[in-house]
Amino acid sequence: MQVFTFLTILLIGIACKGPVKKDLPKEKEHPKLIKTIGDPRYGNVQCSLQDKEGNFWFGTTENGLYKYDGKSFSRFLVADGLNSNNIYCMLEDKEGKIWIGTQAGLCLYDPSTSLRTGGKTFAEIKIPLPKNLPPNKNEYYRNSHWVFSIMQAKSGKLWFATIDGVYIYDDKSLPTGQASFTPFIINEAAGGFASSNNNAERILEDKAGNIWFGGRGNEGVFRYDGKSVTNLKLKELFQNGPKPKAHNWAFPQWQDKYGNIWFSNWGGAYRYDGKSFTTFTKEDGLHGIVTRIIEDKKGNLWFGGDGLSRYDGKSFTRFTTKDGLPNLGVWSILEDTSGNIWVGTRETGLYLYDGKTFITYSEYKHQPATN
Repeated sequence: MQVFTFLTILLIGIACKGPVKKDLPKEKEHPKLIKTIGDPRYGNVQCSLQDKEGNFWFGTTENGLYKYDGKSFSRFLVADGLNSNNIYCMLEDKEGKIWIGTQAGLCLYDPSTSLRTGGKTFAEIKIPLPKNLPPNKNEYYRNSHWVFSIMQAKSGKLWFATIDGVYIYDDKSLPTGQASFTPFIINEAAGGFASSNNNAERILEDKAGNIWFGGRGNEGVFRYDGKSVTNLKLKELFQNGPKPKAHNWAFPQWQDKYGNIWFSNWGGAYRYDGKSFTTFTKEDGLHGIVTRIIEDKKGNLWFGGDGLSRYDGKSFTRFTTKDGLPNLGVWSILEDTSGNIWVGTRETGLYLYDGKTFITYSEYKHQPATN
C-alpha cells in the first residue's frame, strides 16, 4: 500500500511538470529610429505626433523627419522636399494635412496628393514677410524664417509663431479660396507684443477660445480674447545650479481636464486656475528646466526637461536612469492611442514607456563619408 501511494504521488508530480519546454526562438528586435547625421552627442527628437491613420511622426534637429508605421521607420530629408533637416514643430490639421515647422520655414505634407505626384513628398510654404518688420540684430532674423510653434484654432485658422513674428493662416480668407497669411501685430504700448524675434514662441488656445502666447523675449504671458491682449505677470522662477538665473517668461503648454492652464520655463512650471498662478519647481518634484507638458488619458500630467516627471494631482514621480530612461534631456512627450508614452530626448533619443519599462527606439550608426 505504501509503495502504491508513493508511485501515485510520483506520477502526479511528473504529470504536473508537463512536457519539457524547448528553448523559444528569440523575439525579433523592434525597428529603431537610426541617426546617421552629425555628432551622436547632439541633436534632439524635438517634436512628435500620431496622425489620424495611426502613424507616428518624429521631428529631429539635424536628422530630419521620421515616420513610423508600427513596422518600420522612414526618414525624410531635404532631398524629399523638406526645406531643412532641423524640425521644430508639427501639427496635423482637421483635413489630415501635416504642417512641419523647420529652421528654414514651413513645409506641408498632404497625404491625399504627396504620394501621387511622383515628385517630392513635401511642399514648401512661403510665409510672406511684412515690409515693416522691426530691426533686429539676430543673424537668423529675416533669413531663417524659423517656425517655433503651430496651432489650429477652433475656427479652423492656423496660427504660426515664427522668428519673424506671429502669422494667421486662413485658406478661405480670399474670394477665390486662395490661402493667405496675416501678420498678428499688437503694439507693445497697448499691452501686447510687437512682431519681433522670440517675442512669441509658443501658442495655445484654451476651451473658452482665448489664445495664449509666451516666449523668452517677454515678461510674463499674454492672453488674447479676440479683441485685446492682456499681459499676465509671473513670479520669477530660478533654475537651480551654481549660478541660478531668474526666469519670468513662460511657454503656454496645456489646459488640463479641470480647466487649469499650464506654463513652463527654465525654472519650472506654473498652473493658472483663471485667477492666480501656482508655481512648481525642483523642490516640488520636478527636475528643474521644463520644456514640455502633456496630460494623459488617466489625467496624469507629464513634465519633460532636465528629466521626466509624472504628476497625479498630489505628488510628482521622477523617472531617472535608474528607472531605465537613458537620457534625461527631454524635448518631446507623446501619448499614443494605446496609452504608451513616447519620450524624445537629446542625442536623438527615442523611448517608449509602456507603464512598466522604457524601451529604446533609436540608435546611432556612423555614416561613412562619400566622395
